[in-house]
Amino acid sequence: MKLGVYSAILHDRPLPEALKVVADLGLTGIEINTGGFLPAVHVPDMDEILVSDAARDDYLAIFEGTGVSIAGLNCNGNPLHPKPEIGDRHAEDVRRSIRLAARLGQDRVVTMSGLPGGEPGATVPNWVVNAWNSGALDVLDHQWAIVADFWRETDRMAADHGVKVALELHPQNVVFNTADVRRLIELTGATHVGVELDASHLFWQQMDPVAVVRELGPLVFHAAAKDVRINPGNAALHGVLDNSFRRLSPEEDRTNLGGDEWVNEWPKNSAWDFVALGRGHDTAYWAQFLTALYEVDPDMAVNIEHEDVSLGRIEGLEVAAGVLREAARVAGVLGRPGPVHG
Repeated sequence: MKLGVYSAILHDRPLPEALKVVADLGLTGIEINTGGFLPAVHVPDMDEILVSDAARDDYLAIFEGTGVSIAGLNCNGNPLHPKPEIGDRHAEDVRRSIRLAARLGQDRVVTMSGLPGGEPGATVPNWVVNAWNSGALDVLDHQWAIVADFWRETDRMAADHGVKVALELHPQNVVFNTADVRRLIELTGATHVGVELDASHLFWQQMDPVAVVRELGPLVFHAAAKDVRINPGNAALHGVLDNSFRRLSPEEDRTNLGGDEWVNEWPKNSAWDFVALGRGHDTAYWAQFLTALYEVDPDMAVNIEHEDVSLGRIEGLEVAAGVLREAARVAGVLGRPGPVHG
């Protein structure tokens, strides 16, 4: 099992410095962002790497002697957004990331299933979370047809390149829970599309990530170490689907998601928050999580994603890395042979 960091939190520094941060944390992997919602800061020469062996070799040489190696590529975005300036670009980022992974000797690309509009001609995505009426099922039928076509084609491309695509079960996506994963595989017959098990988005849905890992088994290709704290008083009043977000103005510091879409400000009295590992669930829980992942794949990459706004970039990584390393020690998932399957 390889423990590492998703690189987005280290986009404030060049790749060699980011690798030193990861090594100093006692971790050995870095998941490189390659497009989607965020720019590919740590792969500035991607176009050259895709066609030039010299450029590829120069890039890989950056990792030599650092003790840190690439542990997957990440292009989280919405490849099915109805606005071409967002959806088409993110879809191309998925395809480029698959080609890049093959060029770099990698076999994992992380992204999201995507979310189309609710009807032909729509200009904004439509996330149905409670299809109690027939109109909502009509929306889902329309969306699933688009999802199936895209991922059927993408699965063939991934297979041709020897790469597996791991989908994060994230809000604002058609595939965000276990049943959706099963439906996607049934509709597409995919062999190279599965799941990035990011526990955080399961926690706030009141799902158990360990149970999900054991239910999906070999469909879990990759994992993120990211925690959530439920705030009981606020959750009791607003529920976990609280929409009290604030639109940030152009004068404020904000993150572009593509086209004219931006990240909003998180609710002030939130029902739940992303927190560093150990601040929502203890080390014993994370040891169970790692054990379940190890039973699926002893070589699973598990990468910290830091979004705890109460902690600085390095401070948050240090907290999370300490919990992750201790959980791995308790679980005994490092440095021992994998399980024998009959």
